[in-house]
Amino acid sequence: MGNIHTGFQAIQSKMPRKRKAAKKRPVPTNPTLYARVKAQAKRKFKVYPSAYANGWLVKTYKAKGGKYRMGTGRKRK
Repeated sequence: MGNIHTGFQAIQSKMPRKRKAAKKRPVPTNPTLYARVKAQAKRKFKVYPSAYANGWLVKTYKAKGGKYRMGTGRKRK
């Protein structure tokens, strides 16, 4: 008796795959300032990333004039 999934797998392999829509997430508008503040956070906190470090990062970035926009950002490795 054969595998019952072989017929389904054959049909599924011929169907075109749907692409997932990119998630919208906040992207910093000033990447240079964001990188500078992120480096400070890495020096300041023993554990990075952490909730405290990321909260401090956002608060400091905004205090220095940084803003966020909604976008796809860049791909993660």
